Amino acid sequence: MPSSDFLAEATARGFVHQCTDTEALAAALRAGSVAAYVGFDCTADSLHVGNLVGIMILRLLQRCGHRPVVLMGGGTTRIGDPSGKDESRQLLSDEQIAANMAGVRQCFAPFIRFGDGPSDAIIVNNADWLDALGYIPLLRDVGPHFSMNRMLTFDSVRLRLEREQPLTFLEFNYMILQSYDFRELRRRFNVTLQMGGSDQWGNIVAGIELIRRTDGAHAFGLTTPLITTTSGAKMGKSVSGAVWLRSDRLSAYDYWQYWRNTEDADVGRFLRLFTDVPLDEIARLEQLQDAEINEAKKILATEATALAHGRDAAENAAETARRAFESGEAADTLPSVAVPRDELAAGIPAFRLFTLADLAKSNGEARRLIRGGGARVNDTPVTDEGQVITLADLRGDAIKLSAGRKQHRLVRAA
Repeated sequence: MPSSDFLAEATARGFVHQCTDTEALAAALRAGSVAAYVGFDCTADSLHVGNLVGIMILRLLQRCGHRPVVLMGGGTTRIGDPSGKDESRQLLSDEQIAANMAGVRQCFAPFIRFGDGPSDAIIVNNADWLDALGYIPLLRDVGPHFSMNRMLTFDSVRLRLEREQPLTFLEFNYMILQSYDFRELRRRFNVTLQMGGSDQWGNIVAGIELIRRTDGAHAFGLTTPLITTTSGAKMGKSVSGAVWLRSDRLSAYDYWQYWRNTEDADVGRFLRLFTDVPLDEIARLEQLQDAEINEAKKILATEATALAHGRDAAENAAETARRAFESGEAADTLPSVAVPRDELAAGIPAFRLFTLADLAKSNGEARRLIRGGGARVNDTPVTDEGQVITLADLRGDAIKLSAGRKQHRLVRAA
């Protein structure tokens, strides 16, 4: 039997790692609209690039006529998912979780269409049902369907135990609650497909089995591969920290630069996963070699940024980069930082200014940047880490700082 449009493109773009029953899922997708969910815990006030695969597969699902469900972990964030973690997360207060959830909600709108239509997405908070659970009724209802022997074999549990790292009883319950989420979403919203990262396989299978045993219904699971760069770096991190999706946490320009700095070998893969560029065009772009591959990287950066920040912001970021790198201009649209005018008048050591401008995480890192020849002020190399930067260094109304060839900031006197 032919696959569904969604499964065919998801596979071609590299989203599919495992699927519980590919043929049956393809048949369900061909038969009509399927509701599918991905869960997002609220451990920070924004999602980052590491969460983007989950968002993009929901986007693709919607483009193929199906209904995305975004599950916010207002309840499960209180426990913390042990999957893929070497140690327990710090527990957050209810106030922190609520604030984080408000920020995370903002991350989805650029990628997914929400509304009341049959393929319009919805956002659901699992605290709506988990908060109302009585512990004893939950154990009586769900507990008999979970074998301790089997739970101990799942990677999220086994790896912690093998490494002799603590796994609290609180975290051990996460699998049960995630399974309960799946059953509740099926009952309330007819959600029959759960999608998630490959580290979620055990939790997803447990939810499918709970639905089968208690409701006599069929459900499906699909996992995406763990995405790392060719050099082994984890997605979502850069030298300056997390690559946040919200523009108030990371500028569109810095987001564009993150994708522009993609390793050559990753360009085709990332174009498939993180943009809507047609597959035949991607096949052409990934064949480019040497200096030409930079053009493919610019397309990746612009298309990925357009999804997260809008087309205008993406085009502005691309033009800013062109002016800064190809024309040697200190474009006014470069990210900027304000420094009190009286401090600049008195003079600020170069290493300290690079730290203030977020081009280095610490003064020590800034000193190493300067000693390594990677720091420039107004395009002139800084040779003395103690060099003092003053108002005299202003060019117009700003001082241009550069860390390496691709990170730039404008320092403005406030």
